Amino acid sequence: MTDITLLLVDDHPVVRDGLRAMFTAAPGFTVLGECSSGAAATGLALRLDPDVVLMDLRMPEGNGVDAIAELTRRGSRTRVLVLTTFDTDTDTIPAIEAGATGYLLKDAPREELFAAVRATAAGRTVVSPAIASRLLSAVRGPAAPIGETLSAREREVLALVARGTSNREIATELFISEATVKTHLSHVYGKLGVKDRAAAVAVGYDRGILGRP
Repeated sequence: MTDITLLLVDDHPVVRDGLRAMFTAAPGFTVLGECSSGAAATGLALRLDPDVVLMDLRMPEGNGVDAIAELTRRGSRTRVLVLTTFDTDTDTIPAIEAGATGYLLKDAPREELFAAVRATAAGRTVVSPAIASRLLSAVRGPAAPIGETLSAREREVLALVARGTSNREIATELFISEATVKTHLSHVYGKLGVKDRAAAVAVGYDRGILGRP
């Protein structure tokens, strides 16, 4: 099985050193490079073509959001997992719009981080429950009308999305077609007043549909 390749982007050397040590010691990962700014990250990501960029958001020489937006604009296949500090990073919402795939706290346990990187590499949405409520007010649209509750099947689909499951995997697990999964997701988005998977998960936690973060 091919290793997941990584690019580490953070302006704190100790953070990069820690991440590099963790992923170098773990099977299934290869760190291709690292840098300390969003400006440098764009060029390096395009040159190295990693599977996943672990991206800080607030850096003095070019922030992470701009780098994510530029990678998206250039059609890069690289996925971005944002590592955010819960009580200081206010750029997480723009990162969603810029095209980031995952959002995780920097103090997440290593196994949670490894799992998030694997999910991100596969293109699955990863949202830490602790971050979900933080994202809530900005990522969702107008509140859904009272009485717009999710059906049992829609709840099942949303729970699987919250676990980082792809549409194809959801279809297999629930014995339905991918087209049906997409239809259920469309209904979930409409009922929750959101536009994407990350926002749906955030609202799901907020309303208790997915349990407590």
